[in-house]
Amino acid sequence: MILRRRAAQPPSAPAPQHPGLLLHPATPGSGIEAGTGDGAPPRFTDGPADVLLRRLELTVRRRLDGLLQGDHLGLVPGSGSEAGDSRTYHPGDDVRRMDWPVTARTQVPHVRETIADRELETWAVVDLSASLDFGTANCQKRDLAIAGLAAVGHLTVHGGNRLGAVVTTGERIDRHPAMPGRLAAERLLRSVVATPRASSGRRGDLAAALETLRRPERKRGLVVVISDFLGDSDWERPLRGLSARHELLAIEVLDPRELELPDVGLLTVVDPETGQTLEVPTGDAEFRARFAAGAAAQREEVAAALRRAGAGHLRLRTDRDWLMDVVRFVAERRRAGSGGASR
Repeated sequence: MILRRRAAQPPSAPAPQHPGLLLHPATPGSGIEAGTGDGAPPRFTDGPADVLLRRLELTVRRRLDGLLQGDHLGLVPGSGSEAGDSRTYHPGDDVRRMDWPVTARTQVPHVRETIADRELETWAVVDLSASLDFGTANCQKRDLAIAGLAAVGHLTVHGGNRLGAVVTTGERIDRHPAMPGRLAAERLLRSVVATPRASSGRRGDLAAALETLRRPERKRGLVVVISDFLGDSDWERPLRGLSARHELLAIEVLDPRELELPDVGLLTVVDPETGQTLEVPTGDAEFRARFAAGAAAQREEVAAALRRAGAGHLRLRTDRDWLMDVVRFVAERRRAGSGGASR
C-alpha cells in the first residue's frame, strides 16, 4: 500500500481538501522544485474553472496540432476499414492489404491503404477518487487526469465521433452520455471538473465504473481508462471483459513521491482512502530503497495487468511535460500502424 505523505511542518499554501496531501511544489519537504508551468496542466484549485479549461483547450490544440502534423489516426482504433489510395509496397507492410489488381497492372507490388473509421464512440472512465487529490510536483493527479481527458477529446472528437464519460469518486458514479462535436466535449469537461471531491476515508471503485460500460452492450468503440490504478486490482476482470468488444487505452497518472521518497527526516503520512496514519523514517536509506523497490513492483504489476487486458498503456507524471508524453505515445501508435495495443 502506498500512503500519501503529509509534511511535518504546516505548508504555506492554502489548506488542501484532504488532510495530509501535498498540492504545491513549494510545500516543505516535497523534494520537487517549482516547474516553469509550460508543460503542466492548470491547477483547477487556482481559479475559475471556465478560464482554466479555456487555457487547457488552447494549450492542447496549439501543441498537439503543432507536433502531430499530417493525417494521423490519433487514438482511433485500427487502421480503418474504408478503402483509400494504393501505394508501393514497403518491407514490413501487411501482405493482407496487397492491392493485386494494381500490382498486376504495374508489375510493381502495391498495398491498399485504408481510411480511419469515422463515427467512433469513445467512452472515458475517469477515476477521481481521493488518491487523485495528491501532487508534489507541477499539479495534482486530478488535474492531470482532467488534462488527459481533454487530450482524448481533442484526438477523437471529429467527423461525427462521439465522446462520453463515466466518472467515479468512490462515493458516486456519474454517467455523461456520448455526444458528438467539440461543444459537447467542452460541456463534458466542465461537468467533470465540477465533480465534487470524495471525502476522506472513501475508497475508489474503478471496477464498478468499468462494469457500467459492459451492460448494456454497445457497438464496438474505444474505451479510455484514466486512473492511478492504486489499491485493489479488482478492475482487471471488467477491463478484460471490455477488451472483447472494444479497443482499450489506459492512462496511468503518477506522482514522483509514489515511486520514491526524499530524505527529509521523520514524516507523518496518511492514506486519504482509508485514513490510516503512519510515521515514516525517510532518513533511513534502507527504508527508502525498500519503498522504491515495492513501488516499482506495484507499477510493474499494473503494467502486466494492462497488457493481459490488451490495453495500450500511456503513463503521465506530474513532474513531466504531459503533452510531450501524449505526442510520443500517439506517434508510436502511428508508426506501428495498429492504432492500439498488439494482441
